[in-house]
Amino acid sequence: MSRILLAEDDDSLRAFLTRALERAGYEVRACADGDQALSALDDGPYDLLLTDIVMPGADGIEVAREAAARTPGLPI
Repeated sequence: MSRILLAEDDDSLRAFLTRALERAGYEVRACADGDQALSALDDGPYDLLLTDIVMPGADGIEVAREAAARTPGLPI
């Protein structure tokens, strides 16, 4: 099963994406902001990062950079 890290601050969109991805057979770690996503990177590895760009705390660009540094080649 592929693991996806999802960072999205909009509650309804995060819930919708999580349900859709889980129904498609993925394991999803959903985070409400960039700081949570950065912390969740410690629970990796992940097979994919889906991130909003503008979020409270760390923005999506910062999350993407950190994820790419930890897991080169990670699809973002």
